[in-house]
Amino acid sequence: MATITHVFTIDHVSQMIGEDLELLQAIVSNDDNLSSGSMISVHDGKEKAITALTDDGIDELTQMLTHARRSAEKWSDFLDDFVSDPDSIARIKARSSA
Repeated sequence: MATITHVFTIDHVSQMIGEDLELLQAIVSNDDNLSSGSMISVHDGKEKAITALTDDGIDELTQMLTHARRSAEKWSDFLDDFVSDPDSIARIKARSSA
């Protein structure tokens, strides 16, 4: 594994790849969804840590979402699997179809 020299906050990743922030937060909320070392928590002294991704993490996340969007059924199943809150799923679906 190459030395990590920089990471990107989840907010920035959302803007970079044009994905819904709420969706990305739901995916990364479970450490098991991305490979080890692809995601880190940055602590800045505040109560909550900031989630950040490496370049590999961004690539993995992008591939995961591309695969999930291959059909409406896969996308729906993906959201059901990765987003636990039904209200969040409804908001993400509404924004996806807009």
